Amino acid sequence: MQFGVVSLFPDMVGTIGEFGVVGRAQQRGLILLATENPRDHTDDAHRTVDDRPYGGGPGMVMKFQPVADALQAAKSRLPAACPVVYLSPQGRVFDQAMAKRFSALPGLLLLAGRYEGIDERLLESHIDEEVSLGDFVLSGGEIAAMAVIDAVVRLLPGVLGDDESALQDSFMQGLLDHPHYTRPEEIAGRRVPDVLLSGDHAEIAKWRLQQALGRSFLRRPDLLEKLDLDDGQRRLLDEFLKEQSQ
Repeated sequence: MQFGVVSLFPDMVGTIGEFGVVGRAQQRGLILLATENPRDHTDDAHRTVDDRPYGGGPGMVMKFQPVADALQAAKSRLPAACPVVYLSPQGRVFDQAMAKRFSALPGLLLLAGRYEGIDERLLESHIDEEVSLGDFVLSGGEIAAMAVIDAVVRLLPGVLGDDESALQDSFMQGLLDHPHYTRPEEIAGRRVPDVLLSGDHAEIAKWRLQQALGRSFLRRPDLLEKLDLDDGQRRLLDEFLKEQSQ
């Protein structure tokens, strides 16, 4: 899969291709990551990419021409079917379902905004989709772009050492993840749950599902509201809540 990122700080974005899962994917040729700087598409000595907003007000706005030219240059290196995604607080909130949808594409072109945002005419003429990480403010879209890339890359076939890892991640089934334990069996009087030491894979799977349901209910009840739990899942959740109340 090919990723393009248009950013005023390309070196910042490029670091994601040097570490961890994304770094290994790039080293193995499973992904390609390229950046494009709008400053390289200016025609003045100061490489100006922003200007004051019409109508007044604080801050600056990214200019149409250098951003549009940078997007065009980046898009020319990507497969034809790649959408242009603007990382914006006004966009739809990024989630696992969106990451999965993006992972099925041949490529993705991300625009990391700065200042007060981009000229509205860029949205109208060059942007296919706006995406937000959530209801908070970042100094720019670079961190958001890197988060999207990381979430998408780990879903690509062959990227993770064990493809089951991605399937069992939080949110893949619409729930938070279950608790995880490793050696030793006891730390400061806290033991690993007996079921995980039993070797009974069916019971372990049942316990993990119950913990995922319970954690989601306690920490993210909004997730459960989106799911249609079957009788077995409701029974597991009820048992979890009963144990919590004791």
